[in-house]
Amino acid sequence: MATREIRWHPRAITDAEQARDWYARRSPLAARAFLLALDKAVEAVRLDPERWPASTAGCRRYLIPGSFPYGLIFRVHSVIEVVAVAHERRRPGFWAQRGSMEP
Repeated sequence: MATREIRWHPRAITDAEQARDWYARRSPLAARAFLLALDKAVEAVRLDPERWPASTAGCRRYLIPGSFPYGLIFRVHSVIEVVAVAHERRRPGFWAQRGSMEP
């Protein structure tokens, strides 16, 4: 199975940076662990994006591994579009209004 390209919505990049910064203020090691877990999540999604069912706004959610309460929110088109890095206990569905980057 061929893997798809991953594109990040600009606001998803901001989400990830804000989460990393929050962890970095507490512990540089925690920030590094968060980024490694995020990388693993992205790779898992890249390898088999249809594994997770579509729900709100056609998006799918992969829970970031480890003790991080974040989900990688993505859409599957000809590419995989990362819509958000969403904290699981804050503002549910805030990302649903983020438009698709697909033409």
